[in-house]
Amino acid sequence: MLESVEEDDLPPTDYSLELVALWYTKKGNWDKAHDIISDIASQMGSWIHAHLHVIEGDLGNAAYWYNRAGREPISPEELTDEWILLVESNL
Repeated sequence: MLESVEEDDLPPTDYSLELVALWYTKKGNWDKAHDIISDIASQMGSWIHAHLHVIEGDLGNAAYWYNRAGREPISPEELTDEWILLVESNL
């Protein structure tokens, strides 16, 4: 995925919506990632939604989404590791 983020203007067409949101997250397009993930009403969607709000710095909103995902909130220092885990969980 990292190679695609670095080299491509658009995510691969065979990616799930969750992976597309994560692709845009890594690309730095928070708004696009948030627009995509806002329509996914699943635990995974909630987890990615929480991740985005940590990036945004809105830890209160992130805590709400982590709770919906059944996960413990992370600190901003853990974002890179969590992004990798999210990608691996969606492959």
